[in-house]
Amino acid sequence: MIIKLKQHAARKQIDHLTDWLVRQNLRVQLSEGEFETIIGVIGDTSHVDLHGIEGLEIVDQVIRISEPFKTANRKFHPDDSAVRVGTQQVGGGAFTLIAGPCSVESPEQILEIARKVRAAGATMLRGGAFKPRTSPYDFQGLQAEGLELLKQARAETGLPIVTEIMNLNHIELFADVDVIQVGARNMQNFDLLRELGRTRQPVLIKRGLANTIKELLMSAEYVMAGGNPNVILCERGIRTFETYTRNTLDISAVPVLKELSHLPVIVDPSHACGLARHVPALALASVAAGADGLIIEVHNAPEKALSDGAQSLRPEQFEQLARRLARIREAMLP
Repeated sequence: MIIKLKQHAARKQIDHLTDWLVRQNLRVQLSEGEFETIIGVIGDTSHVDLHGIEGLEIVDQVIRISEPFKTANRKFHPDDSAVRVGTQQVGGGAFTLIAGPCSVESPEQILEIARKVRAAGATMLRGGAFKPRTSPYDFQGLQAEGLELLKQARAETGLPIVTEIMNLNHIELFADVDVIQVGARNMQNFDLLRELGRTRQPVLIKRGLANTIKELLMSAEYVMAGGNPNVILCERGIRTFETYTRNTLDISAVPVLKELSHLPVIVDPSHACGLARHVPALALASVAAGADGLIIEVHNAPEKALSDGAQSLRPEQFEQLARRLARIREAMLP
């Protein structure tokens, strides 16, 4: 349920109403925008007298929300949300460029790539320490050692690190990770999402390859319902009948998610097509569609990569793409 307040409603009256709602065993989220103030109410509101609330002097309108996702809903929070990551922010008008290898393979590899993507304009460093692989015989990542190597790269370059968590039992290992990524395969690991909701670390949730936009938003809702508002949505392509690409990038998901939710939306063009030669075009299209950022795989020697080398750009290719992205973003300024 949403309660829209009249302009210039007194703080004392707002506090009185929110306190009363809390006493009704309801959760309250206050969103104060430039032009309007909204009280989002979460919980069983069947026993609440809507007409009584509508009759209050400070209330303009009461609206029931039919969608199952509440806190992630733009109706609850009309303005775009920004997620703080150290001194940076994701969303809220900022553009985030995350780059790095699919897997952390060695100290030399991750440090070299981190230096080069930072020089090219990346604002965060991605790298897989724990790797979910389709085959049990493929490289599974350096795991805890990989996390330490990412932290060393962060210490040298200053880039916040983004890496994927796979197991509920690894929460403590990720205590010093700047952005915890929930991969496509774990998007509906609800126990993991609940646990991440108890943290306050930024959580990047990738859409599953066979999941709907609504299901992605419900996964975000799990984290936010636990008390963690720092959620970033990621479109990374869905599985279709197409065989010329690894997945099919759903560009339409960007404006749809921006319409339905206030959360930042980024795109992963690398996993979307699986072919490095097509990544630049998809990245440019994603920015033109309104994405708040990109997460791109970059490797210094893709032909020798232990995972996903075919979709990884070389550092010089990433540098060229970063320049083109800047021009697209400039052209989109009002």
